[in-house]
Amino acid sequence: MGAPLDIAVNAGTPEEEEREAAGTEARVLEREGARSSNVEPSSPPTMAEHPKKQRSEGPVETDSQRVPESKDGGNTETDAVDARCDHFNPAEEYRMNNKRRGVALIFNHEWFHWFLTMPERRGTNADRDNLRQRLSEQGFEVSCYDNFKTQEIHEKIKDASTADHSDADCFLCVFLSHGEKDHIYSNDSKIEIQALTNMFKGDKCPSLVGKPKIFIIQACRGEQHDEPVIACDSVDSAIERQNEIQVDAAAVYTLPAGADFLMCYSVAEGYYSHRETVNGSWYIQDLCSTLKKYGTSLEILELLTLVNRKVSVRRVDMCRDINAIGKKQVPCFASMLTKKLYLRPK
Repeated sequence: MGAPLDIAVNAGTPEEEEREAAGTEARVLEREGARSSNVEPSSPPTMAEHPKKQRSEGPVETDSQRVPESKDGGNTETDAVDARCDHFNPAEEYRMNNKRRGVALIFNHEWFHWFLTMPERRGTNADRDNLRQRLSEQGFEVSCYDNFKTQEIHEKIKDASTADHSDADCFLCVFLSHGEKDHIYSNDSKIEIQALTNMFKGDKCPSLVGKPKIFIIQACRGEQHDEPVIACDSVDSAIERQNEIQVDAAAVYTLPAGADFLMCYSVAEGYYSHRETVNGSWYIQDLCSTLKKYGTSLEILELLTLVNRKVSVRRVDMCRDINAIGKKQVPCFASMLTKKLYLRPK
């Protein structure tokens, strides 16, 4: 048999052996860590290695997660909003101390071209005159346009949207007409509501960015009457017999995209809007009377809610349409306003 192998060949001093053992142990631990995390030993810890940041296996709820940084390392737009949300003042108001209150356009339609077969809107001139007086009292520069054709309306709306409103508080536009689905009628055709409101978005009307844009639409929005829930109502008892109640044929609203719009409708979607042939429409009557009494003191949404209540207690007492007798009406509004709006005296 040969001589036994010496497994301690070239053994060093005890100090060298201790350093060698420590280095071997470190390399073993490094290899085991690399296998368990499936990353290079020199890579930084992943979310899976962090005990407090486990990756979710299910859907992420955006309101409980912070939005990641953008590719260039900066914060996203959502981050900026999220950072400010704790500092929002719920009582913050729109700045209404500019030089001018603003422009108010009233498009009033009583007559329509024969081929539209639309009935005359008797009483609408009373609405126009009532609105002109009340809006003028609120400081608006009011312009009225009667029985305009579609092209003429587009021209006036375009002129308003391209005008300089930098010294104005807000903008207001009223349509008194018949309607159908998401359109209102001019003298010679129908116009898409959203095509008009889109002209006042920030990219097309920069001088109104951050300012209220109010649209008031007096037209029906469907083919139904509201069934009355009160057996007796005396609101219309003082109306003269010749002041007959009529209905406007329908318009379904379309909400504009963007902040600071306020859409006011004479009736909820799918229902008739009632108009007296002498005194004008219920909605405009009550809107104007409420503006006269509370226009400088109530916040605009509170004022519109009061108008809703006043109109809702009315009832049709006299109408050629027998099916309309006893029917009621409830207006509505859709607010994209981001602050409180007051029309205090200037």
